[in-house]
Amino acid sequence: MDAILPKTSHSLDLQQRYLDVRSRSARICQGLNPEDFVIQSAEHVSPPKWHLAHTTWFFETFILQPHHKDYKLFHPEFNYIFNSYYESKGERLRRDKRGLLNRPRLAEVLEYRKHVDEAMLDWLGVQSHKENELMALFEIGLQHEMQHQELLYTDIKFILGHNPLQEAYSPEAREDRPGEVHGAGWIEMDAGLYHIGFDKSANAGFSFDNEHCRHRVFLEAYAIASTPVTYGEYVEFIESGAYDHFAYWHSEGWDWKCSNGIKSPMYMFCRDGKWMRYSLSGIIPVNMQCPVLHLSWYEAAAYAAWRGERLPTEQEWEAGSDRFAWGQSWEWTGSAYRPYPGYVQPKGAVGEYNGKFMINQMVLRGASPATYPGHSRSTYRNFFHPHYQWQFTGLRLARSI
Repeated sequence: MDAILPKTSHSLDLQQRYLDVRSRSARICQGLNPEDFVIQSAEHVSPPKWHLAHTTWFFETFILQPHHKDYKLFHPEFNYIFNSYYESKGERLRRDKRGLLNRPRLAEVLEYRKHVDEAMLDWLGVQSHKENELMALFEIGLQHEMQHQELLYTDIKFILGHNPLQEAYSPEAREDRPGEVHGAGWIEMDAGLYHIGFDKSANAGFSFDNEHCRHRVFLEAYAIASTPVTYGEYVEFIESGAYDHFAYWHSEGWDWKCSNGIKSPMYMFCRDGKWMRYSLSGIIPVNMQCPVLHLSWYEAAAYAAWRGERLPTEQEWEAGSDRFAWGQSWEWTGSAYRPYPGYVQPKGAVGEYNGKFMINQMVLRGASPATYPGHSRSTYRNFFHPHYQWQFTGLRLARSI
């Protein structure tokens, strides 16, 4: 058995990193009204209070309960209401019922976070850092909270943006990065073998299991756009009447568009002949030079068809990613979310993190203005169902040569 270590500079570094990540969640929610914390405007959008509690539940459930001998459970019912999708951890509240949680009160959720944070800092202070599996689990907890921080931004935007008043989250919040998408062109990639996936042997950084195993793929010659599609380019698609022309749409996408009355990306509308959009800083004029945001995969694929191009596969995107700037938006690819060759789903609850979602979803690459700093990498595989618009999702084009 590994020895119990006293506090060291390493454990203090871990404590500080833990506090840095956890405090960011609180800062994201700092400007909200109490009423904002419990709203669930759609089934796929969780209330901010639930995010704050669920990320806390993760540390309590996977680290403190099994590995901190003095830990006292905060509330016996929290496992039921704040478990997300972990079947191995028992029954849980349905996702579409999270908006019913007017209890526990926000103050109790914040007390829950404080309770768990104090226990985690204590655990990190004496934890044996030779137990690599536990440290890996701790790191997953941090990365998990980083993911939920991006969801906090997008869910808060959905909640406020679908309120008739459409009030700003923060006047200082900036989603646009003007001047970064000029000089669009095509990057030609030769046919050949390319290595895809996270290289654990050459990189000591973090990666999720769905980025494993690194493997070779043969790609035919192709070209990929040097910049993502801008609002200005996408407005041409809208104003050409393409939303009313079935020829550009997949059958399922056409049905989705017609059934939901979709005429533009989420939050975007035309007022007195001028294109506007709701942003985290409120309603603003559309900046035509910035990457288009809040597209579904159906819309991205339809736009590509209208242009006579296509979406890149995730392998094409990754192979060319060192030759173009990315990170202004999550970019839809033409690839279904499937396991890499040789992938083995981890055992236990951690195995429920990615593997069980490898069906009926499409892969996105890149990052967005809401992504935790340093959380992105070229091998990162994001994934969502093709009809979702509420994330900061856009596209870049590709073509075969």
